[in-house]
Amino acid sequence: MAKAKDELAQVIGKGNKFEERYIDKLPYLQAVMKETLRLHPPIPFLVPRRAMQETTFMGYRIPKDTQLFVNAWAIGRDAECYEDPLLFKPERFLGSSVDYKGQNYELIPFGAGRRICAGIPLAHRMLHLVLGSLLHEFDWEVDEIGRNEIKDDRERMGVTVRKLVPLKAMPRKCSTECLN
Repeated sequence: MAKAKDELAQVIGKGNKFEERYIDKLPYLQAVMKETLRLHPPIPFLVPRRAMQETTFMGYRIPKDTQLFVNAWAIGRDAECYEDPLLFKPERFLGSSVDYKGQNYELIPFGAGRRICAGIPLAHRMLHLVLGSLLHEFDWEVDEIGRNEIKDDRERMGVTVRKLVPLKAMPRKCSTECLN
């Protein structure tokens, strides 16, 4: 939180509102977004695919017409792709060319190929605008119960994945030091 707020304060400055033009100048905020999407993709299983012909993939024989489900949630937690895969470490994406636009298969929260989400450009702008604005304009607090909820990483699986115990964070008007 402190690193993201420091970056926002340096790039945007005192009294200025977060705007879309700042997104490309905020590598740490972008890394936070990638790390969030890695650990918590919008949907855990991507749109199902069907094998058009018999094929062998990573030593597995896949018969023609087999329906395949890509588990984006598990890929984001794969120790072969990520060191300490269960830890939230946005720094892993700093200086990295990995993005979530379907070219890097270790990070595919919106899918890849012909069935990639058509809304990625909108999602990219909106996610950064919302998160950047909320972090820039407010300080965030959680109460004692909330501190325990942060540590609780259990999730409820379904069409989407969400925390089993929802986290409640309270915004406080930004202190003068975050506006400097």
